[in-house]
Amino acid sequence: MTTQQRMLSAVIRSMRPHQWTKNLVLFAGLLFAGRLFDIFSDLTAISAFFIFCLLSSAIYIINDIKDVERDRNHPIKRTRPIAAGDISIHAAAIAAACISVTALVCAFLLDVGFGVVSLIYFVLLFAYSFWLKHIVILDVLTLAMGFVLRAIGGAEAVDVEFSSWLLLCTILLALFLGLSKRRHELVLLGDNAQSHRKILEEYSPYLLDQMIGVVTASTLMAYALYTMADETIQKFGTSYMIFTVPFVIYGIFRYLYLVHQKEEGGNPTSVLISDKPILINVVLWGIVSAILIYGT
Repeated sequence: MTTQQRMLSAVIRSMRPHQWTKNLVLFAGLLFAGRLFDIFSDLTAISAFFIFCLLSSAIYIINDIKDVERDRNHPIKRTRPIAAGDISIHAAAIAAACISVTALVCAFLLDVGFGVVSLIYFVLLFAYSFWLKHIVILDVLTLAMGFVLRAIGGAEAVDVEFSSWLLLCTILLALFLGLSKRRHELVLLGDNAQSHRKILEEYSPYLLDQMIGVVTASTLMAYALYTMADETIQKFGTSYMIFTVPFVIYGIFRYLYLVHQKEEGGNPTSVLISDKPILINVVLWGIVSAILIYGT
């Protein structure tokens, strides 16, 4: 393998393609607006998805550059290309700049509203990498807002109104995953947690369990109320969306089981892909939701 090929491989790995599943939330607006079988909307949403994949990848690289020294002391993150020395910080910075500029230009070309949301997302997550990640509670809220902006961006791209209920459910679910990730970091790193990420000294498993408990109940209640809301029933022409609630309950409870009993949850994307019960549950939720939205 040539030097250029090794560098390209390192850049691609730094972009973390396995994390791109987080951007699937961009398709929520398309799904719940009843536009899933509109070819033009589908192509637009797919384009928006890949643009956000590039944007999030640029942020990953920037974050890895900022945390390179800490990552080298982490049992898992030390294998990342920048921390492992597979690519220089200078080369990684150039790659991040090229990727982010390309993504933002494409975002505005796709749709101005989508471009604005994409820019806000990039600025917010850039600020997270340098400052917001060091402020207790605000660090997790920022990550949750990243998911909300993905959802809003997807709706803007295909020009549909995104329900305030779904925005609420999105931020609550993102908070649930973010707090669970923080708890996993504390348990995994043990006494070395504070030396790797200073903000972790502001948290404790007990505090995070209290927060997770509040967010879990809020998420389930918000989604249940959404399925029963008059605007939801009128929009979809059915009151049967309530039957998707058991899938949400199982998914959250299964994730809590993995966090507390299996000491997993540090990487929600990996859990989604590797844990078959959760994967099957998500697929079934999607199928049932699609049937109720499009088949009634």
